[in-house]
Amino acid sequence: MPAEETNTQTWQIYGRRQLARAYTPPVPDQLSWTSWEGVGPGAEVLGDIAGRRVLDIGSGAGHHAVHVARAHGARVTGIELSPTQHERAVSIHAGLDGVEFVQGDVAEYLAGAEPFHAAYAIGTLAFIDPHRSLPALRGGLRPGAPLILSLLHTDLHGRGPSTEVAPREQMILLRDDPPLPTQMWVLAPQLWEDLLTEYGFRVEAIDLLKHPDENASVVQQLIRARRVPDRPERVSSRPRSARPPVAHAAVGVGAILVSEQGLLLGRHHRGTIELPGGTVETGESFETAVVRELGEETGLIARSEDVQLLGTLVDHVEGVLRVTVGALVHHWQGQPATQPNESVGEWAWHPLDQLPGGLFVCSAQILTAWRPDLNIDHTPAHFSSFAHRSQPSTLADGPL
Repeated sequence: MPAEETNTQTWQIYGRRQLARAYTPPVPDQLSWTSWEGVGPGAEVLGDIAGRRVLDIGSGAGHHAVHVARAHGARVTGIELSPTQHERAVSIHAGLDGVEFVQGDVAEYLAGAEPFHAAYAIGTLAFIDPHRSLPALRGGLRPGAPLILSLLHTDLHGRGPSTEVAPREQMILLRDDPPLPTQMWVLAPQLWEDLLTEYGFRVEAIDLLKHPDENASVVQQLIRARRVPDRPERVSSRPRSARPPVAHAAVGVGAILVSEQGLLLGRHHRGTIELPGGTVETGESFETAVVRELGEETGLIARSEDVQLLGTLVDHVEGVLRVTVGALVHHWQGQPATQPNESVGEWAWHPLDQLPGGLFVCSAQILTAWRPDLNIDHTPAHFSSFAHRSQPSTLADGPL
């Protein structure tokens, strides 16, 4: 039988036995999170609840709900799954101001209820699968609302808490009657914190409350949590249509490497002389594109932090907008060499005052944007330098 069905039957029988005895626990003078008087705090951990809607989860005979309403001015709803336990509460406390008792499943009830300002469960949430109860509580509480839970830490047999989200059998004893089996989630504090965090709560404190008798092995946890406020909705965006944009621009990078031997240039298989560089790929930053192209074309290794972006050059080629980003590479490793299956090779260092003719126009534009004093002819392009960059030197720091 599923764990929660077992618990439903057990508490139905338990309530029937107490009804037969006509026993109703007295309304306490102070809210207690354990069955031991004088141990732990009272209802003050719920904060200021005067005039606010508070949910008592598994309200049983209703005595805790009545205390919270009378002593603290809250409007308390006691939710109880067991019909016989609910009957115990309404037979004595029905009609009291500030208190209502509802019979039903807490998760189902919260799905249609107005969110509460606070909620608490005294020993009862351990009888419900937390993967079912906690998301329901998040939806049933206002943002920032406190959730206070008392739960077994060591179980009724003295065994420590579990580190897995699984129930274990516990026996409920009532005078001379046969024991009643239940299935309880007796979980370690860290596991409860992980679960609460997963389902939208922030745990503020977990206290272990010990039995006043030092020889007793049972320990209770008192968990103080708070529902995390909802994140504001993000502003949406969408494409104009489902059709891809018409290609009308080309974006590339070109890298300047200068050593004591001069400027690094290579020869394209079509005959132009050019800087290392190429097309920016999807999702790349300009710095990443420089590092990738440098490695693919020359075999040199650099890092993104070694790349200084100079600015953008914009021109048009037969109706296509071309954007080229020039960059100065300060440090690198290795020696340049022709790489297999690359269009540019025959890498060599050239003194700046003896640059070869036939430069690729994009490389020429980058070089004159970097050094306007270089006597290089090329078609015009609009250059926009990147703000707050340091002035480039005539000689990069060179290889590592």
